Order: sequence, then C-alpha cells, then structure tokens
Amino acid sequence: MSKTQVFCIAKNVAQAERAVEGLQAAGFPTSEISVLLPDTEGKHDIGHVKATKAPEGATTGGLTGGVAGGVLGLLAGIGALAIPGVGPLIAAGPIMAALSGAAIGGATGGLVGGLIGLGIPEIEAKRYEEKLRSGNYLIAVHVHNDDQEKRAKEIFKNAGAEDITSSAMSSVPKDEKSAAYR
Repeated sequence: MSKTQVFCIAKNVAQAERAVEGLQAAGFPTSEISVLLPDTEGKHDIGHVKATKAPEGATTGGLTGGVAGGVLGLLAGIGALAIPGVGPLIAAGPIMAALSGAAIGGATGGLVGGLIGLGIPEIEAKRYEEKLRSGNYLIAVHVHNDDQEKRAKEIFKNAGAEDITSSAMSSVPKDEKSAAYR
C-alpha cells in the first residue's frame, strides 16, 4: 500500500499560511498537513489567533520560539527538532514523527534521510534541505486519490508556493524503514 504526499516550498509565513488555509478550506484534514521551518533564534512571523483548539500548541509554542496560535500553530504535533548538519527546525503534523529519528542522530542520514523516508527522491530532498537552510518553509499534505493530488497542487500554486511535487511512500513498518538507513 502506498501513500501519496504533495510537497511545496513557501518563501514566507504568508505563503505558508495561505497554503495551509487553502488545504483546510478544501477539506484536507489538519492531521494530514505538515509544515517544516527553520527555527532561527526563536523569532517567527507566525501570527496569533484569539482561540486555539489545541491548548498544547501554546505550551509547545513557548518551547519552540513562540510558534503558538496562527494557522501553523494549530497543526498537530508541533515541536522543535535539532537535525545534525541543518540545525534547529520546527515541525508540525505527520512530518514531526517522521523526522524525529533524524533529530536523534546522524545514523538516519539527517534531514535528507528523513525526507527520503517520506518518499521524496534524493535530489528533491537535497534541494528542500537547502531551501530550508535559507529560511523557507516545507509544506506537505497526504492525499488519497488523483483528484486530491491535483487539488493540493492547485492550492499550493495559488498560494504562490514553489517546487511543487508529489511522491508516493510505501507503507513499510517503521523499524524496517530505519534499517534501510543504517
């Protein structure tokens, strides 16, 4: 069984929030939307909202340089990661769990290895890593059919995102996936 994800790069928080809001408005579950961004000295332009459905977001946000509230702060599993060779990152959504192994040590291949584990081809993963290092945001969403894939790509394009691509990831048990990077 495979899971397809659509990825893009947003150059700033406004593009990232437009993309995430567009996905949510189109009915994509928040639990299937991921965002990865550099944690540059804990200073982010992520806006705050008056109400949040996830109280833990505020707590975690305080720990991750103030990423609380706002569209991105409402995503599941927000937290900080330190990836060898890349530095501190903030991740939200399923990408957080997928990359947490890369944060523990270089054995998994760092960020590139984690992105490859998500189904991104190595050349794309290296390009995404470079974009993240220069302050961009990586956004991903799981899609379940061709119509959703097309819709997600259109939403990303309308938000002004770049490097829009999709990839299939096979459902390999986590321990088998990590063994591939040893």
